[in-house]
Amino acid sequence: MEARDHELKRELAATLQARGELGPEYESALIDSFLEKVEQRLDTTLDRRVRRHLAEQQVTAARDPRSLRTPSAAGISPGFAERFGFGAVSLVLAVPLSAIGVANVGIEGLVVAWMGIVGVNAVHAARSGGLFRQRARERRAASVSEWEGG
Repeated sequence: MEARDHELKRELAATLQARGELGPEYESALIDSFLEKVEQRLDTTLDRRVRRHLAEQQVTAARDPRSLRTPSAAGISPGFAERFGFGAVSLVLAVPLSAIGVANVGIEGLVVAWMGIVGVNAVHAARSGGLFRQRARERRAASVSEWEGG
C-alpha cells in the first residue's frame, strides 16, 4: 500500500504544480482529474476486496458445502450489507463533494458538505431501524426463548 500512497501523493503534487503553472481558471478541471484518479483507485481496491471475499467463500464451499452460513447465523444482521453499502457510497461521494465545497466556498462549503453527508447517513440509520434497536430486539427474543425453555 505504501507504493500506492506514494503514487497518489505524487499525483496530488503534480496537480498542485499544474494549478500553479496554469492558474486558477483551470482549477476545476485539475480537481476533477485528480478526484477521478482517487475514485478509480477506490474502485480498484473495493473490486479486489470483493473478489477476494468471493474466492474465500468459494474455497470454503468447495471444502465443506455445509459451512455456508446465512448472514444471521454468521452473526451479521440481514440489513448490514445495505447499511455498509450506503455508508461506503456516501464516503466515496464525500471526496468530490468536499472538493467542490472547498473550491467554491472555502471551509464553510466543506462544513456544509459534511453536515449533509452526516445528516443523510443519520436519517438512513434511523430509517433502517438502527443497529442498536435491532440488537436490543435480538436480545429480547433470546431472553424470551430462554424464559420459555427454562
